[in-house]
Amino acid sequence: MRQRHEARHGPAPAHTAVADLLPDRTADAEEVPAPELPVTLDMPGKVADSLRSTELDPVERAALNQGVTVRRGQRHTLRVTAVPSVHRQILARCQPLDGGHGCRCPATPAQRKARREYENRVSALAP
Repeated sequence: MRQRHEARHGPAPAHTAVADLLPDRTADAEEVPAPELPVTLDMPGKVADSLRSTELDPVERAALNQGVTVRRGQRHTLRVTAVPSVHRQILARCQPLDGGHGCRCPATPAQRKARREYENRVSALAP
């Protein structure tokens, strides 16, 4: 019967025999997290302006510096491309714009709204 199978389909591929001898590699694939891909988000200009005077990590600063300013009437947004974890770090630096108690410089309603808009965009990213 094997001879008839080989006559119709050819000999069994060698790679299956080699694959049977290799150790199971699925455990390795599960342990390594998938790399994050860069995502482009529009950051309201009020958020970007407040971050310019904030102490940032080099990666966060580079993401802001490489952002593209998009004018919208009297307002502007900064189109920032970075991996989701960097967007989350930048969002964490915006906490003073919440206008919470104990903040040295109170945030204006427009700054709080701008931060909420950026927070909604970052939150929409898959974890």
